[in-house]
Amino acid sequence: MTKPPRKRGFAARPADPEHWIKSSGAAAAAPPSSPAKDGAFTARLTVDVTPDLRGRIKIAAFQRGTTVADMLRELLSRKFPPPSGDPS
Repeated sequence: MTKPPRKRGFAARPADPEHWIKSSGAAAAAPPSSPAKDGAFTARLTVDVTPDLRGRIKIAAFQRGTTVADMLRELLSRKFPPPSGDPS
């Protein structure tokens, strides 16, 4: 008989979260994303929202003549600016 697979525990928090995010498992194994408009590479982010909120976001993007992705990237960039001294 074969042994059941060993459960993996949670990992400790990384000392350098930026390095950990850029080199984490699935992202490292996935093919590179397509470049964004500014030439930087992008990473996928999944957020669960209600169907009603999703509809409102899509309508707002359509009314503004943009895509949901572009609109949310801009919104997140304003809310989470790079740390001071960071060139990106």
